[in-house]
Amino acid sequence: MPELGKGENTAVPAGCITAELHTVGPPIDLSALLVAADGKVRSDDDMVFYNQPSAESGTVRHIGANAEGPERIEVDTAGLPPDVDRVVLVGSCDPDDVTRTFHDVKQMTIRVVPLGADPFKFRPPALTDGERTVLLVEIYRRGTAWKLRAIGQGYSDGLAGLATDFGVRVDEPDELATAGQLEPVPTAPARAESSPAPRMSLLKPPLGSVSLDKGGRVSISMDKHDRELTVDASLEWDGGSNRRRRLGADLDLYALFVPASKALHGQMAPGTLVKTGHIPQGDLLVRPGPTGSASAKRAAQASPKKGKSADVVYYKRRGSLKNRPFIRLDGDARAPGRESIRIVRPSEQGYVLLCAYSALSNGFGSFRSFGAKVVITDGRGSTVTVPLFENTKTRYWVAIALVDFSDPDGASIHHVEAYSARMTERRPVLHPDGTIEMNGGPVEFKRR
Repeated sequence: MPELGKGENTAVPAGCITAELHTVGPPIDLSALLVAADGKVRSDDDMVFYNQPSAESGTVRHIGANAEGPERIEVDTAGLPPDVDRVVLVGSCDPDDVTRTFHDVKQMTIRVVPLGADPFKFRPPALTDGERTVLLVEIYRRGTAWKLRAIGQGYSDGLAGLATDFGVRVDEPDELATAGQLEPVPTAPARAESSPAPRMSLLKPPLGSVSLDKGGRVSISMDKHDRELTVDASLEWDGGSNRRRRLGADLDLYALFVPASKALHGQMAPGTLVKTGHIPQGDLLVRPGPTGSASAKRAAQASPKKGKSADVVYYKRRGSLKNRPFIRLDGDARAPGRESIRIVRPSEQGYVLLCAYSALSNGFGSFRSFGAKVVITDGRGSTVTVPLFENTKTRYWVAIALVDFSDPDGASIHHVEAYSARMTERRPVLHPDGTIEMNGGPVEFKRR
């Protein structure tokens, strides 16, 4: 695959071009600006990003990361009007978090794939001086042809500042305004309307209602230092049928957790299933003082606590919202219905694994046949349903969903759906690196 150096350019065929952003480290947002010959956008409609995913009737489109690939921008150069001179692709840190810079991004690659031609890639140089936005590449006209140029120029004032430089009127987050990091917005050209058009918001919208596919993952954007925020996670089941309900359908919600102070950024992705003997490796999510770093890391790499000392919230240990673990089970439902836990102080959380236990004889029936699912909401417009897809029978345990609070954007929800071995009541184990070991925990019978 040809690789461009900073400042280099190459010809690309006219037609559909896809640009993919690949990073290692905190997530980076990808956006595009449709720029005229004077170096400015023609209007606010020429910015394409998560809040405004298309321009020119879909000629330029933003596509979020999904099962088909990472976050990407699609450009159909054949559909661009003559007054668009170039399309500039931009990488930026989360505008909701002014502390985030490219210093923590270990690797960033933009891969540009023209339809029917070989792809190109460009790796911008390391950005270590507080940059929050980078001009990645631009697709520009040369007569009737199109070319691709690698830029790699970083800016410290974030996406809002860069957008205003190109003539976009944006509504800046309060934190940015109070931090004094942005230049004043240039005076907009005179308009025929009696009042100015509303400014474009860079704040990420809530997810709405989302149901995960098997093995799927989605992120809820949140301010993890917001003391008013409560994440509600519920196990819901309806018994599945009248016959099932008559036989009994007592399921129990368990929340296995790793506090942020003990959590590791591991070598495996959170939610990965591991075998007995797994030793978590990685860096601490929260950096302790110099004297506590080594001991904290050793503690995190030690065998997980089990039995009564294990980090778990369930019907016998319902937790607390006022004190650690800042996780609380509302109650024990012994008939089809709903059990809920509430999670507060997300900055104190590392990983939370939501499991269901079947208190029926021999784990009778599949969890799916009881209509079991997990529903997670932040109470602010984002609700994620994690369903079950398998009809595995005679299993006492299922690990359904992992809530990963180490996600820099907020909290990511992973569909897990891992079942215990047949006829064993050993509880799952959540390791400090967010990996999951089935059949590794203690046995505890529920007495009626």
